[in-house]
Amino acid sequence: MYKMKTKSSVKKRFKITGTGKIKRSKAGKSHLLGHKTRKRKRHLSVPALVDKGSFHRIRECLPYQ
Repeated sequence: MYKMKTKSSVKKRFKITGTGKIKRSKAGKSHLLGHKTRKRKRHLSVPALVDKGSFHRIRECLPYQ
């Protein structure tokens, strides 16, 4: 059996929590921040969990985590 390769892009964007859930960062915090409210920018920096629909696709790209 061959070794599966980890997808580099997925490895950089997602982290596995201790309980096996997948953590992600929210989109929209990199540029065009001038018109966004302080509250909105603050909430964008808090990590979120991946939803159930995308979980299995991302998990397949991280075989050894």
